[in-house]
Amino acid sequence: MIWKLLVLFALFASVTLWACTDKPAAPSVRDAAAVYTQYCVLCHGADGRRGLNGAGDLTASTLPLEQRIQQITHGKGLMTPYAGILTPEEIEAVARYTLTLASQ
Repeated sequence: MIWKLLVLFALFASVTLWACTDKPAAPSVRDAAAVYTQYCVLCHGADGRRGLNGAGDLTASTLPLEQRIQQITHGKGLMTPYAGILTPEEIEAVARYTLTLASQ
């Protein structure tokens, strides 16, 4: 009987700890701009128009968000694939940030 209580208590404690674990927040726009500055600005420029090494003009790009995420994740041409360098959340945040460059 005592072992059943111990198992039940262990299960309850595990679920409670899992539920209380902090989940990482999605990067903010400010964080996305910092990641963009660190990894993308060399070829794309601060305004997205630089075009070094064949980098596309991000202000003129019509790629939807999902394709931007894929391109950042897997790279294209000379572009570095950022899977394994950036988290999926950072990649999505940078992709969303690039969408704002056309409106600047």
